[in-house]
Amino acid sequence: MAFGTDTVPGVDAIVGPGNRWVTEAKRQVAGRVLIDSPAGPSEVLVLADTSADPALVAREVMAQAEHDPDAACVVVAVLARDGDRVAWGGAFRRALSTQLADAPRRDVAAAALAGSGALLFADDVDAAVDFTRAYAPEHLSVMVASPDAVARRIPTAGTTFVGPWASVAFGDYITGANHVLPTAGRARSFSGLSTQHFIRSYTVQEITAEGAAALAGDVARLAEAEGLPAHAAAALARSAS
Repeated sequence: MAFGTDTVPGVDAIVGPGNRWVTEAKRQVAGRVLIDSPAGPSEVLVLADTSADPALVAREVMAQAEHDPDAACVVVAVLARDGDRVAWGGAFRRALSTQLADAPRRDVAAAALAGSGALLFADDVDAAVDFTRAYAPEHLSVMVASPDAVARRIPTAGTTFVGPWASVAFGDYITGANHVLPTAGRARSFSGLSTQHFIRSYTVQEITAEGAAALAGDVARLAEAEGLPAHAAAALARSAS
C-alpha cells in the first residue's frame, strides 16, 4: 500500500489498528506516507477508589487482557489506609482470579496479566492523576466517587470512560467514537484517529513590491548572520523601488 505496484499506485496515508507486525510495518513506512500513530498492543488503566466495585474493575481488566498476550492492564487504586488496601485489593484479586479461571480465552488473558498486569496504590487522587497523566493510557476508565471531575484532569489518554457504567467494551463496539488510539504513552503527543488525519493544510504567501522592499533589509541581516549570503542577495534584489 505504501510503495504501490506496477498497476496500483502507492497511497498517501495508512491508518488503522493492528498487531505488533502492523505497528512495525507502519513505523517503517512513516515518512514515506502519513500514518496516524504507532499503536498496539491494547492497554487499559482503571483509576478506582473504595466506591468502585472490585468485581467490575476486574471485568475491565479481563476485557483488555483477552485481546493479546502483550496487552497491558493496570489498576491504580486510591487507597491511603492499609486496611482499605488489604480489603479492596484482596476483593479485586479474588474477583480477577475467579473471572480468569472461567474465561474462554484464559491462556491469552493469563499471559497478559503476568507480563503487563499491575495493581498500584496511590495515597490520594492527586498522586493517581499525576501517574495517569504520565502513563498516558490508550483506554482510561475512571471509577471514583467524582469521576467527571477527575477525568477532566487527565487529558493524556486515548479515550476516557467516565463512571462505573461506561465500560471500555461499549467504546469498542457501539458508542461511535473512533477506536484507533495511541498506546505506549503516545497519548501525550498523539490523538486518536479522526477526520483530521485526512486533512492536509498548506500555506500560500504573496508579497507586494512595497512589502518586499520593507522586509528585505531585515531578511538580509538575518541571512548574513546565519552565513547564507545568497539568501540575503535574493531578498535585497527585491528591495529596489
